[in-house]
Parts: sequence; structure tokens; C-alpha cells
Amino acid sequence: MRPRVGHIQFLNCLPLYHMLVKSGAVFNIDLCKGTPTELCRRLLNGSLDISPVPAIEYARHADELLLLPKLTVSSDGRVMSILLVSKVPIQKLNSKAIALTNTSATSQVLAKIILEEKYNVKPSYFECPPDLPEMFREADAALLIGDDALRVFAKPGHVHVYDLGEEWQQLTGSKMVYAVWTVRKAYAERHPRIVSRVFHAFERSLDMSVAHLDAIIAEIARWENFSKKFLMDYFHTLKFEFSEEYQHGLTTYLKKAKKIRAIKRIPPLTFVKIT
Repeated sequence: MRPRVGHIQFLNCLPLYHMLVKSGAVFNIDLCKGTPTELCRRLLNGSLDISPVPAIEYARHADELLLLPKLTVSSDGRVMSILLVSKVPIQKLNSKAIALTNTSATSQVLAKIILEEKYNVKPSYFECPPDLPEMFREADAALLIGDDALRVFAKPGHVHVYDLGEEWQQLTGSKMVYAVWTVRKAYAERHPRIVSRVFHAFERSLDMSVAHLDAIIAEIARWENFSKKFLMDYFHTLKFEFSEEYQHGLTTYLKKAKKIRAIKRIPPLTFVKIT
């Protein structure tokens, strides 16, 4: 049976999947698209075997999951696609309503950490689909991620825009990890060779995508409403690493998440064995 592998349907994951398709490796897996939240739910209910998930969800389900090495969606400062968009300056959001996109739990917690710890602001929060006009009907600010955030970043209009990757680095000095690649422990125990094969396919896809980034951006620009320069800036901003510095950034985030009671405990970062 082919492994069932999740795919975040945002531009930020394209370098990990583009060459997976182009190389033909995708024919050896069942690729399932969705938002980070949707993929996490499917992984936990057993309908996926390997998938990216919001980093906070690894902490919440570490008893069931193992991390794949090297692979994340991260930033070292600015990220461009994780934004708090506000009608008023961020310092004036105390007791105001903030709409949180329902597509990623990591960013929801990150926004709360930054608002409460950096700005000493305590708003009220509600969760909803990522539709900015609808969000602004009931809220003074909105959290957007992925392509929805990119569209605002490219053309912000008359709103206050806060890049949460930048805000996080100013607060902590650390890198920020938004999503991690995980495998269900039970699946890894039964199919260690398949897990290794999928990991190496991702690894090769990322290396090939980095080597051919100009051509990939030219192709994307044909069907996305972003300029080549904008896309180049974005893909150079994104990081896909999981070195010690990024592991430290993730641990720092989880400590702060625990402080605001978003998680009950901080689990060790436990990686699957790759052969």
C-alpha cells in the first residue's frame, strides 16, 4: 500500500513538493492536500501516514507522532505570510475582538504570545474562516496565514500590518518554526523503509527546487497574481531547516505556549530514525 502523505496547499510549501511532482516520485505516494489544521486532523485519525502539521500540534500529540529531521516551514525574522492585520495600531487592541484564522493552530498561539507578552495587550479572540472582509465585520484585527496573508502583504491598503515572524524575532531573538513534518509512531514502527523513502524524496525535492528556483518562480508567476520579484523575496525569506538553532526556536515557542496555557507540557523533540 502506498503511503498517504499530506501536502499543505499554500505557496510556502511549494519548494518541498514542486520537484516531488516533476521527478515522478509522487506516483509512489498518495498525496493529500489541505490546510495545516485539516492535515493534522487526518493524520491523527489515521487517514494519513506522514504529514506536515502545525508545530503546536506536535506538542499536543507527541505521544502519537515522531518528527522527520531537517524539514520545517520556518523563518529567521520576517515571514510575509503570517500576519496580524488591524484597523488600529496593535497597542490599541486591548479588550478588542481579534478574529483568528481556523487554518493553523501554531499561528493562533503565536499571535496571542506576541500580543500579551510583547505589547501587554489582552484582546478577546474568536476563530473563523480566513476571509478578511468577513473577519473585519466582527473584529478589530485578524490573523491571516499562507496565501491569504501574502495577498495582504503585497497590497496592504489602509490597514496596520504586523509580520509575526518579525515580531517574534524582536521579542525573543530566536528563529520561528511554524510547521513540522511528522509520522504516526505506529506507522513508522511498521514501515520504517517507506518512511525513509518518503523523507529522502522530500529532501531531493527541496534540493532540486532550490537549484531551479528561478524557473519555478517563472512558472508560478503565470498563474498566481504575484510578481516574480515578490515571489523571489518570499521564497528567500522562507526557511525549511531544522538545525539546532531552529529546534531551540521551537522549544522557546513551546515554553511560551505553555506559559499562556496553550499546551499542558513541553515534550522532547523526538525524531524518527532515517536509513
